[in-house]
Amino acid sequence: MIDRRSNTWSLIAVALMLCGGKLANAHHGFAFEFDIERQGTVAGTVTEVRYTNPHVVYMLDVETEAGTTEEWLIRTHNVRVMTRLGWQAGTIQVGDRIEVSGSLGRGGTRRVSMDTVVLADGTVRVPRGGEYSDAYTTDEVNASANTDYGVIPNDYEYDISGAWTNRYRFQLTVDDFEPKPTPFTEAGRTLYEATENWQDPAKSCKESGLPRWFGAPTNMEIVDAGTHYLMATSGGVRRVWMNGRQPPPNMTPSPMGFSVGRWDDNQLIIETTRLMAGWLDGSGLPMSGEGTRIVESWVVADDGLTIDRQMTIHDPYYTEPLVRTRGSSREDGLELAEGSQGCDPTSYLQDLHREGRIETLWAD
Repeated sequence: MIDRRSNTWSLIAVALMLCGGKLANAHHGFAFEFDIERQGTVAGTVTEVRYTNPHVVYMLDVETEAGTTEEWLIRTHNVRVMTRLGWQAGTIQVGDRIEVSGSLGRGGTRRVSMDTVVLADGTVRVPRGGEYSDAYTTDEVNASANTDYGVIPNDYEYDISGAWTNRYRFQLTVDDFEPKPTPFTEAGRTLYEATENWQDPAKSCKESGLPRWFGAPTNMEIVDAGTHYLMATSGGVRRVWMNGRQPPPNMTPSPMGFSVGRWDDNQLIIETTRLMAGWLDGSGLPMSGEGTRIVESWVVADDGLTIDRQMTIHDPYYTEPLVRTRGSSREDGLELAEGSQGCDPTSYLQDLHREGRIETLWAD
């Protein structure tokens, strides 16, 4: 129950901000939100699809017997589980008329935890399949005792494994792309001019991903994991596949995307696709995500102590590729950050509230 008189920020306020100012639902456990003893069915028209984590959500307009319309929230699993179950972002679309059955929200809230759904074409799907579906648990072991599952590093001519600092030849990751002026397409310029600084995803503690990961002055550790390089910084973990692996056909876009690499003499060439839409830098240059392709060239010096890195971004929001350059170097006694340094959006939330951009909600 929401009580505006309390003086404690609720997670609902955080979720509200992360959804761009729209009222959202905090991420609680199933039993907190839903009553398994109260089952129900609602039918209506889909008005919004949120194919994102922590849960895939559908908003539904449901007509009542009185002729009015109620908005219902339909909750499912996270994206990874839904993908395993054969679900895609387009399985249910805005405008579809569907019928959903499952556990109803506690306290009379208009929400359903989807157990079964009748899709627009009449197909019946069961995304939950009971309290725990096969997407969560299995009794089978899909492995061989005769397989070596350890890491077998490759005998590359150039060894980039180990610690690096990305402060080498650093410059601010704002307005650092070439060429200038920025070669916008009409769609890209329109989107850029409508963007405001407060909308920066990094300010709300979202993972920045590529290409901003590439430009950050963080310490980096590279591990040769045999089939791929594992690159870790305090800003996230990235895999660069070196065995010709291609992205799965239904792979959900992510902040880091899907990267494949190959060596050409002393140059590591990395190509990344399957990226989420976002910002190219802190100035708000838009990135389409679905149509974005990033190609990087990492040139290792003859002494192996430095890497000159160049990133070329191909994106339909721009009439020609955008280029960013950076460097990495070895450094004696380099200390690596152990995971994320944490991020607290409270101050940012308070700023948005003062500016009237979000509605403050209080917890009881």
